[in-house]
Amino acid sequence: MDDSHTPNGKLVVISAPSGAGKTTIAHEILRRFPQLSFSVSATTRKRRPNEEDGRDYVFLTTEEFMKRVGDGDFVEWERIFGNCYGTLKSEINRAAREQRPLLFDVDVRGGLSIKKHYPHARLIFIRPPNLETLGARLRARNTEDENTIESRLSRAVMELELGAAYDCTCVNDELSRAVTEVSEIVSEYLNV
Repeated sequence: MDDSHTPNGKLVVISAPSGAGKTTIAHEILRRFPQLSFSVSATTRKRRPNEEDGRDYVFLTTEEFMKRVGDGDFVEWERIFGNCYGTLKSEINRAAREQRPLLFDVDVRGGLSIKKHYPHARLIFIRPPNLETLGARLRARNTEDENTIESRLSRAVMELELGAAYDCTCVNDELSRAVTEVSEIVSEYLNV
């Protein structure tokens, strides 16, 4: 794979530990930069209320997901907390056909895998101010039990280490400031 198969090689990846605000920031970036197309990840996790198949995620059974892995349909994929998540090559191909830059909201390892295949991708890592704040944000969601939250916090330590390899880092200590900082990075990268 190389950048010749992507629109001007413009791939923007936003990654962060769970609860650090990457999805909120990604949605705001999409609103501010309508020329960006969004890469819809595939997952085996259960659909949450208000999530739509094909818009929020491509929801697959584990069997469907693993078949697609075997068929080589993914640029990257990983099993996280018992569920599989991955980026379908078809999403990158779609953006290339549409001649639109593409925004990814993926985990840290996934972002590094995308960079390996597409060296000109711009990786933006969203850091929480600290692990205590991250824990408070996860608990405030009220969507997971304490064991799951503790697992996410343990994984966050590894993600913070890997995030150091990203092109840019933004601390999400105040959402509007973080969105502005990420917007500036994206604007510079897209030359807009």
